[in-house]
Amino acid sequence: MTTETLTFTTDDIDYLRHGNDALRMRLYRPAGAASGAAAAGAPLPVVVDLHGGAWNKNDLTSCAPRDEVLAASGLAVAAIDFRHGAERYPSSLADINYAIRWLKAEAGELGLDAARVGLCGQSSGGHLAMLAAMRPFDARYTAIPLSGNSGVDAPDIDATVRCVGVQWAVINPLSRYRHALRERAAGAAWVNDIPESHDRYWGDEAAMEEGNPLLALERGEAAATPPAFWIQGRPDIVHDYHDPESGGDANEPERFAAAYRAAGGAIEMLYVDKKDASTAAGAYEPLARFFHAHLSD
Repeated sequence: MTTETLTFTTDDIDYLRHGNDALRMRLYRPAGAASGAAAAGAPLPVVVDLHGGAWNKNDLTSCAPRDEVLAASGLAVAAIDFRHGAERYPSSLADINYAIRWLKAEAGELGLDAARVGLCGQSSGGHLAMLAAMRPFDARYTAIPLSGNSGVDAPDIDATVRCVGVQWAVINPLSRYRHALRERAAGAAWVNDIPESHDRYWGDEAAMEEGNPLLALERGEAAATPPAFWIQGRPDIVHDYHDPESGGDANEPERFAAAYRAAGGAIEMLYVDKKDASTAAGAYEPLARFFHAHLSD
């Protein structure tokens, strides 16, 4: 079904099935953008957007405020559902990797440019976006074979992206888990069910350590480091905290940025007042400018 506003259209597409369960993609395109192999006009750059929810909650609809701004700016956006919760890590990464490859394979039919793909995500979705961008060839993440509309496998299409933008990513699942447990012991109300959400998705601390963009870089793991953009609201005790086991003074966002730069990547950090972190002017328009800068021809 196609829905149209004054500035963009949306199409809901089942992009992958696991048994009887379909995973959905909501594809936003600027109004007037054509789809189809014979469509006139230049193909659009596309941003794959991943919802947050502590790896357990929410769906692609929670990305809508951000995606509407990105689409209105002239970008195509693909908000996707993916396995999470009790399906456990690395199920989400396998679906995300597949979604990127699927979009590239179907780019001609959808009016998209397979060479101009970015990733975006918020909170746990930011973690997934960064990890997917850093590990596009991980065998666990590439495990779902790709077939296009023709039914022919397309093994030469990969899940590399040009750039990645995140909002207050849970960049170190292990330190955030321990941080939440310490804060719960101190009586902090914000913790809620965060430790249980970690347990349900990750299973144990060893998985939180392995599927960890920050620790992967500090371990010296070979990783892709496309241009990155991090928007962080302050104050934010849930995401912008210090890990006492880190051996340094930086909070986790700056610790990650330092490790990313040391690995050869470029990352821009934008700190905004917490009340502006989920607004068009405070977050979504800067994200749009970042993606336009890095997804241009």
